[in-house]
Amino acid sequence: MEYAVSSPEPIALAFPFTGTWRVENSPARRVPSHGTEAFGVSHAIDFVAVEAGSVGRGRSAPQTRRTWFGLEAPEVFVGFGQPVLAPMAGEVVAVHDAEPDHEARRSPLRLMAYALGQASRARLGTLGLAGNHVAIAIAPSGPFVLLAHLKQGSAAVRVGDMVEVGQQVGECGNSGNSTEPHVHVQVSDSIGGIDAKGVPVTFRAPDGRMWVPGEGEIVTA
Repeated sequence: MEYAVSSPEPIALAFPFTGTWRVENSPARRVPSHGTEAFGVSHAIDFVAVEAGSVGRGRSAPQTRRTWFGLEAPEVFVGFGQPVLAPMAGEVVAVHDAEPDHEARRSPLRLMAYALGQASRARLGTLGLAGNHVAIAIAPSGPFVLLAHLKQGSAAVRVGDMVEVGQQVGECGNSGNSTEPHVHVQVSDSIGGIDAKGVPVTFRAPDGRMWVPGEGEIVTA
């Protein structure tokens, strides 16, 4: 099925991972979900891998002194290096995996300092914000699914490849505008431009229902 970009109906996606993940910046909480409509992120959603069997918000990495006062290696996080899967079938139209994975930040002080650099990262455009990424065209003229913050060197596809739902396209990383390893998913009418318009999305639960998981919700795929 082809989806018209102007369609008010949300695009139905599969989860781009397996395992247990926590939802962050959900459009079920607010739109625009990331505080802006620029770069097509109005309905974007983030997923942070947490330990299996997690309760409450779950734990994405062990807590140490560095958690509260310093920087943390991305390798200590549950999600780092986990496979990222195509949430929709289509043609790969953009691939980039040369950006380094930077250290993670969970300390309030470190997060405040990182936020001060947001404008400079935005000026870099897609590379500064999405970091390593794969974009898939759902139909020849769009819309497009963007999977962002991938691990350096992890791209498993090339531009022009046709992918199926569930096919691995990369690995979860901490590149671009990311404070800890996670998977950023968005659908938009174009890729890479500040004027890209976001498109609503829904996800298929294991029981077959379609919904937008809420902020802080733990989902399993």
